[in-house]
Amino acid sequence: MPRDLTTASDFQELVDRYDTWLFDCDGVIWEGDHVIGKAGDTLQYLRKLGKRVFFVTNNATKSRGNNKGKFDKMGIDCTEEEIFTSAFASAAYLKNVLKFPEDKKVYVIGEKGIEDELDAVGIKRSGGTSPEDNVFVDLMDFSSITSDPEVGAVLCGLDMHMNYKKYARAFKYLRENEGCLFMATNLDSTFPTHGTVHPGGGATVAPLSCALGREPLVVGKPEAPMLESIVQTYNLDKSRMIMVGDRLNTDIAFGNKGGVDTLMVLTGIDQREGYEKEDAVAEPTYVVNALGDLAVLAK
Repeated sequence: MPRDLTTASDFQELVDRYDTWLFDCDGVIWEGDHVIGKAGDTLQYLRKLGKRVFFVTNNATKSRGNNKGKFDKMGIDCTEEEIFTSAFASAAYLKNVLKFPEDKKVYVIGEKGIEDELDAVGIKRSGGTSPEDNVFVDLMDFSSITSDPEVGAVLCGLDMHMNYKKYARAFKYLRENEGCLFMATNLDSTFPTHGTVHPGGGATVAPLSCALGREPLVVGKPEAPMLESIVQTYNLDKSRMIMVGDRLNTDIAFGNKGGVDTLMVLTGIDQREGYEKEDAVAEPTYVVNALGDLAVLAK
């Protein structure tokens, strides 16, 4: 069973044990537009000790630059290089691992964050926030669902402007374009905000998976590409690394699959009953009520 950390000595032992700290953001550091408790104080304390800090989020709606803007607004120190979003990881994976052809483009189901990261690595794109695709079609009118042989991949993330035209176009490319890749930034079913939860990126992908009868290649948590990218980019020792998160099926499974210890906080989606049941999807190494609890060490 996971080890519950409740005392200052518990927290000190944890801090001494790990040099690199990976943090999920929603439900761990902030909820909506406010910092959760003393999470910011804990981050500041870890930096003071010389710990390496990275922020690993499945939120693909914003680029690294836009994410940094949120950190700045909340008074949390952060550089763009410390931010690993599923949008950035997807773009980097297409460019560096899959060697996506320069004469092909990616059809985006998602928001500007994906577009910005594809632009940053020099990959052509269509769909996404384009006015041409953010429209409704008349009932049983398929005239605008046209072919595009240049599309070599469909990349799906959370899309808050979803419509049938986008699904139908993506479906057409994936069925008709030889070798067209089906990818998803993440499969989060929900995300927390303003004291409740809403459908996440996985809910955006699900109808397309249903129509195709197959699942996408997933880049973000809990899959390996994002973790390996962080480790290789900075030549980090995974034995001295810990992943901090609030979701069992993404954050904690991410660490489990990557061979990294995990710390679960109870300020987000999942609670104790999630990992205590017999068929738990993942089990954390440690559990703490809130990230801000560690701030007691800074006093």
